[in-house]
This record gives sequence, structure tokens and C-alpha cells, in this order.
Amino acid sequence: MATATTKKKKPVVKKVVKPRTTKSRAVKKTAVPAPVEHKLRIRVRAYEHKILDLSVKQIMDTAARFDAVVVGPVPLPTEIKRWTVNRSTFVHKNAREQFEMRIHKRLIDIMNPSPKVIEALTNLNLPSGVTIDVKMV
Repeated sequence: MATATTKKKKPVVKKVVKPRTTKSRAVKKTAVPAPVEHKLRIRVRAYEHKILDLSVKQIMDTAARFDAVVVGPVPLPTEIKRWTVNRSTFVHKNAREQFEMRIHKRLIDIMNPSPKVIEALTNLNLPSGVTIDVKMV
């Protein structure tokens, strides 16, 4: 039972190219944000990331309470310091211990801070082990 297979040809569809018109397109107007005169740049550093995230949340809640525009937190690269130490003092060179210390960092920008925001941030009580660097840019 041999049957001959016939292929049906698909109809050729030609695309119609429309000439371009010279009409100008409508430009949508967007809300222009207020120009940034100055901003408060806060760098937060800690050895434990959980404590760091809690203190960053506390900073952001304080800034949001005074209706400040907050950008961040931006996670910066974790700084890792490593040391290798011999376990014993004399013969056993192959017995070593390795230690590392991780420093986690976050960056927060507060746009056009009011004096109330700055005062609230200076009176903020953060846990020990959290270091804060504040710059006016």
C-alpha cells in the first residue's frame, strides 16, 4: 500500500508597506520632580546583617515620618577580611585555622532634608556594632 504524498503549497502573503507620514507625535507631559539642591548621604556599616537591616529600617521609618524623600537602601559590596593562622607553634605546618570578618554596608540618600529630619536622625538610638557616616552632598 504505497500512497503518494502531495504537498500543498501555502499561499504567498505579501506585506503592504505604508509610507511614513510626517505627522508629529504627541508628547506626553510628565511630572517634573523638584530639583535636588542637596541630599543627606548615610552609609551604614555593621558586622551582622540582621542588625544592619533593622537599623536601616529604623532610619527609613524616621525619615518617612517627616515626609522626606528617601532613596535606598542600596546594598554595597560586603567587605571580607580573611586571616590564616597556624594552629601550633613549631612543627605542624599543615594544621591551620582560617578566620574571616565580614563588614556589611548599606547606602541611604535623603533628598532635600528638612531640619526636623536631621534633628530626628541625630537623636536616633541605634544598636551597638552599627557605624553611621553622614555626609551632606
